[in-house]
Amino acid sequence: MRSALASLLRDEEGIEAVAACWSSASGTARSFRPQVCVVDGDGVDPMPTAGPPGGPDCALLVLASACRPGVLQRALAAKARGFVNKDAPPDRLRHAVRQVAAGERYLDHSLARDLLNAADIPLTARELAVLRLVAKGAGVPEIAGELYLSKGTVRNYMAAINRKTGARNRVDALRISQAAGWV
Repeated sequence: MRSALASLLRDEEGIEAVAACWSSASGTARSFRPQVCVVDGDGVDPMPTAGPPGGPDCALLVLASACRPGVLQRALAAKARGFVNKDAPPDRLRHAVRQVAAGERYLDHSLARDLLNAADIPLTARELAVLRLVAKGAGVPEIAGELYLSKGTVRNYMAAINRKTGARNRVDALRISQAAGWV
């Protein structure tokens, strides 16, 4: 996918594109000093709050799927400058890259409703941290140790998560949260 996107963008006049996996993106970015870093919002969890791997002068453009407001919320927290739907035609991606490179913001119209819904995520940052550990298979003792909480506090967080998501149990809460892109 990265190579296909880079190839698509390389064909555009005035754009030099380089593909890198997330783990090596910072090193690649130091070599090329990009203006825009295009990232898969679903593939980066959690989004980097320090900004894109290209450094403070590199704008973040996020590829996102519709109906996943949690991904957009994380991207906003990472100070993303643009959002493009993964199902958008190639011309829309090219246009978004150009706008973001010019210092403008870009929002794919098909993601507007999801971006508005991103503010309505009912879970707190701490509850999301608990759910992320649940997603990795951690039990109550491991979550308590990782987040420096008591086991009772973790259970209280899980009860609140179940209540807020309308879930029957932690597996259901995780399924609901993952479907929305919160985790």
